[in-house]
Amino acid sequence: MAAAARGLRVLPRALHVPSAARQLHTSPVCLKARAARVRAGKGDKLVTYEQAHAPHHIGHRKGWLSLHTGNLCGEAGAAPRALEDAFLRRFLAGTFPGLLLDEAVLKRRGNLLVLCALLARALPPHKLYFLQGYTETLLGHFYKCPVRLELQTLPARLPYKFI
Repeated sequence: MAAAARGLRVLPRALHVPSAARQLHTSPVCLKARAARVRAGKGDKLVTYEQAHAPHHIGHRKGWLSLHTGNLCGEAGAAPRALEDAFLRRFLAGTFPGLLLDEAVLKRRGNLLVLCALLARALPPHKLYFLQGYTETLLGHFYKCPVRLELQTLPARLPYKFI
């Protein structure tokens, strides 16, 4: 009890700064949005279609990576779907390590969950078919709905352009 009383007496002295004064600092407004943009290089940086377009072009030049009705006016459940999307992307990255060439597209159509992904041709076809069945079965049990994987394999990452 005595230690607590001593701590209360010391606290106001510790917070008091003799040279502190209230001042207002202003700086010019910087309206540059730099998030989710690829920096320009010397023309040797490989950029995919998703990376080439800025975020404000979603819906004009490029589409959404998650298609569901949770973002409509008056619909509930947008936050749980965003968490599910993050889990699904991490699950795909862990199931197909180093094989995902681009971001996966998640589509919810009624009760059906469709996952579209581009993969590298690093595994033989029978292993890809096994991983596809494993993913569909496990996610179907997790979400208690039918899950379908639409996979495309490419020999290497396809450049949209070089920046």
